Amino acid sequence: MSVELQKLGQAVKRLQHRHHRTLDARLAPLGTTLVQWDALRAVSQHPDASSHLLAQITFQTDQSFGALAARLAAQGLIERVAGTGRALRHRLTPAGDALLHKGHVVVNEAFSESFAPLTASERDTFYALLMRLLRTSDEPLAE
Repeated sequence: MSVELQKLGQAVKRLQHRHHRTLDARLAPLGTTLVQWDALRAVSQHPDASSHLLAQITFQTDQSFGALAARLAAQGLIERVAGTGRALRHRLTPAGDALLHKGHVVVNEAFSESFAPLTASERDTFYALLMRLLRTSDEPLAE
């Protein structure tokens, strides 16, 4: 008997929600949130990317990413430089890079705890299955 698809979808969403709550709580002592840290990660992985691409990668609208990027720039965590036309390009500052790396430790620890019930082989299979599902979409993948 196979699982109901709605239950499967809800389980994926519940795990994501648990991760979001846990990471927000654990990143707070660093003075950041999951949304901010994820934006720093996206900028690090895609230096000089446009706001539009970074918004897609971080699951935000262009407007919300623009507001977030402005806050990160005001905090000295990223630079926004003029690109082609009206586009802005984004880069981490040394302070942003340092916060990103501190966050990596926190995030890795939280995910290690969350996925501890799975063996390494099961984690690999879970990841492969998720990637197969995500490749059926036209949204950009940030692996």
